[in-house]
Amino acid sequence: MTDLTALSVSEALAGMKNKDFSAVELTQAHLNAMEKARHLNAYIVETPELALKQAAESDARYASGDAKPLDGIPMGMKDLFCTEGVQTTAGSKILEGFVPQYESTVSAKLFADGAVMLGKTNLDEFAMGSSNTTSYYGDVINPWKANDSDADLVPGGSSGGSAAAVAANIAMLSTGTDTGGSIRQPAAFCGISGIRPTYGRCSRWGVVAFASSLDQAGAFGRSVEDCAHMLTSMSGFDPKDSTSADIEVPDFASMIDQGVKGLKVGIPKEYRLDETPAEINALWEQGIEWLRAEGAEIIDISLPHTKYALPAYYIIAPAEASSNLSRYDGVRYGLRVDGKDLAETYQKTRAEGFGDEVKRRIMVGAYVLSAGYYDAYYLQAQKVRRLIQNDFKKAYEQVDVILTPATPSSAFAIGENEDDPIKMYLNDVFTVTVNMAGLPGMSVPAGMDSRGLPLGLQVIGRPFDEATVLRTCRFIERTAAFSAKPQFLMNKAA
Repeated sequence: MTDLTALSVSEALAGMKNKDFSAVELTQAHLNAMEKARHLNAYIVETPELALKQAAESDARYASGDAKPLDGIPMGMKDLFCTEGVQTTAGSKILEGFVPQYESTVSAKLFADGAVMLGKTNLDEFAMGSSNTTSYYGDVINPWKANDSDADLVPGGSSGGSAAAVAANIAMLSTGTDTGGSIRQPAAFCGISGIRPTYGRCSRWGVVAFASSLDQAGAFGRSVEDCAHMLTSMSGFDPKDSTSADIEVPDFASMIDQGVKGLKVGIPKEYRLDETPAEINALWEQGIEWLRAEGAEIIDISLPHTKYALPAYYIIAPAEASSNLSRYDGVRYGLRVDGKDLAETYQKTRAEGFGDEVKRRIMVGAYVLSAGYYDAYYLQAQKVRRLIQNDFKKAYEQVDVILTPATPSSAFAIGENEDDPIKMYLNDVFTVTVNMAGLPGMSVPAGMDSRGLPLGLQVIGRPFDEATVLRTCRFIERTAAFSAKPQFLMNKAA
């Protein structure tokens, strides 16, 4: 029988509809694969009983002719989405043992469309990180290896467990969240596709908050089409989320093959950084030539406030995090470390419950919001954010989409940059502007570096124009014909 874990979503849906295999068989194949991939540490919690129960329900719907859009598709759920009856930790000790009594809107929508949950995927603690090495539950390991080293590589962060699971064929799809690049960077590092939709396209209700004005749920898949299927299911208005947009959700998968002829593609000069490796610049130029040859119009544009995006982001995001994380105090749920009085209980609980990166961001956030510094830092950062939004608004008067590199490097070794927080923060240099402006952005694998590691290109679109982002990425995907597999899968096949 074909390796069921290697199928695309469309192939799997067709196979179950034609009764070539059942949803239970498809799910069991993934559960078996997960057992052999535990060293990757992609999952914090595995849910085999729930998965097989959901798969059996999918099979019943196929038998009765009532199949839903994602019926029987096994997926990973980032452990930032609250799942009723299943532990949700946000990768933190402070939430160990927390079992929600409610379902996040995104997970509820996916389950309503028949998706099967294999487990909760690992992540940087409270989604704070670019390497998936800040999780209380241990590092996630990228299934890829460089051809000149046996060192374990980071999968990117914060959604590293979700990206690694899809790349290693231990989930067909997975959810992610993207606050500063936490879907697009792991997708690029793991050689898969990942889309961060427009802010407000997917509900944030039931998603553990990091920075509320920047967080957005999105999708990982092994192809652009897989992401399109998933994005349609997880999007939509939610009255429980005041930032949710009441905008019709199209069938994204039906719109991806419209091609790029006639599209105006912007190339921002500010993304041409001196320190960017030559291989990444060369891939970017290759992407530009692919689009031009197909009949897209290439237009040089300027996003002049780009250079301020990263420092402004690292003021706004920690400020919002310090506010959001104040709720973890040991009183209502999660870890509690008793002290002699309430104040000491707060201090001890938070000191033991939070990791170093979370503490660092809480302290930065509390500082920039404090009296005497609010105007100098936080207010200025918000003004910069408005200027960045205006830059994109002006650019989209000339162009339909913008093409940039996804990351400033390929995946690096675990521990390589961890002694330098600034260097780690620079991983988001190409992605944070999208979050600051609330735009849709997608990373698609388009080539390899000299060490045999995947590199991605990023496509940025107008607000709520995910359809054009997806069709542009679909063209890049087909033209690049990226078919390399991580060594983990090659070794398994051998």
